Amino acid sequence: MTNFSIIQKSQLEGAMRMDAEYYQPEYLDLEKNLKKFELLTLEEMAPKIDVGFVSSMASHFCDDGVPLLRTQNVDEFVTDFENGIVYIDEEFHKKLKKSQVYPGFVLLARSGSIGNASVVTENHPVANSADIILIKPKENLLPEYLAAFLNSKYGKFQIDRGSSGGVQGHMNLYSLEKIILPEVNLEAQQKIKMIVLAGLDEFEKAKTQYQQAENLLLGELELDGFDNVEKLSSIINLSDIEIAHRIDAEYFQPKYKIIEDRVAKHNVHKLGDLVSMKKGIEVGAEEYQEEGKIFIRVSSMTKFGITESNQKYLSDKLYEKLKDDFEPKKGEILLTKDATPGIAFVLKKDIQGIVSGGTLRLKLKSKEVEAEYLALCLNSQIGQMQAERDAGGSVIAHWKPQQIKNVLIPILPKEIQKKITELVIQSYEARKKSKELLEEAKRKVEEFIEKGGDGYGEK
Repeated sequence: MTNFSIIQKSQLEGAMRMDAEYYQPEYLDLEKNLKKFELLTLEEMAPKIDVGFVSSMASHFCDDGVPLLRTQNVDEFVTDFENGIVYIDEEFHKKLKKSQVYPGFVLLARSGSIGNASVVTENHPVANSADIILIKPKENLLPEYLAAFLNSKYGKFQIDRGSSGGVQGHMNLYSLEKIILPEVNLEAQQKIKMIVLAGLDEFEKAKTQYQQAENLLLGELELDGFDNVEKLSSIINLSDIEIAHRIDAEYFQPKYKIIEDRVAKHNVHKLGDLVSMKKGIEVGAEEYQEEGKIFIRVSSMTKFGITESNQKYLSDKLYEKLKDDFEPKKGEILLTKDATPGIAFVLKKDIQGIVSGGTLRLKLKSKEVEAEYLALCLNSQIGQMQAERDAGGSVIAHWKPQQIKNVLIPILPKEIQKKITELVIQSYEARKKSKELLEEAKRKVEEFIEKGGDGYGEK
């Protein structure tokens, strides 16, 4: 395989870049395909390309208000309003003219998961941070098509080029403005748009179905509409302090006692009685690779599965050494215990990979509980508030295995568990369908370019 290229002096982009990474053979081949078309720069096609408010907003964070989007909230095509969302107060948001986000904008992560491009569809106040680039395309450039192009290999290679050359990858505005894209008529763009919208509809359906499952659970436990606001004071007994081995006020917030009392009204078991637990392993950052077998870290886990963004991999040799003890199996529940404790999901298929030390593998040993039902309990207020209570009080959250074994799980009747499980599985299938459609949109863009526009209503 060729791992070098020979270029002419005239190709050195006016000597703006001379590093070898910029002229990788793969990049040159992709660029050659693009040059079959009339090309425009993104700057020519988008009147607004800018970042959000560049100073700290931490002093304006609040429990409720206007969602502030950060890098982790921008996935391919999807703007995620669930993953670690923080809020800023509305008065401050009104002053942030350049940070205000509207439907039809495209968001691009400029650090972290660099290059992920999502489409804004929510029609309510939203703000973006300085780590996200806002793009407002002209009317003849559909945002759904632009997102598909940027997420395709023809957008990604240019973003990789523009963000390389530093200690930490970071996309700058000048490099983004100079990205080239084919001049494509609206008929061809519209075909891509319809696929993207279908994918986003499936994503919304998945969210709704999962919320229905959680609402069913909380309704059965009389916890729907539960107010989890912290109280300024509470009175506790000395004996409670001695049992808990904790003296911090946060641990004894009344909301935790309310949850515990509501759960205790039902057939309740400790998690350790329902599952066996096995911890993952830390291999050290020096073992990370850009390809190989997946290393399942806390940062790559959500309650819906393993994300592909910012993923790390291990060599085949290290994988073979560790797989007997640290490879998860289909049907196991993966549960995070560090950093963001309490994220749980059921592995739907066997996977070639290794679980990190911040994660536990849970294997059912009781027939009283369904795996999907148990994972939902852990992801719901029931599990989250027990994780919050136990893992609080330190700079980096750490949920101890012994605490996790003592988590209280209400065992609802089997018919309710099966209804919940069915909704969760439907949600999973909708997410799978969404991913397939959005991947198809990227593939169609790539086919359009590689076929010189044939068959897509080209100019």
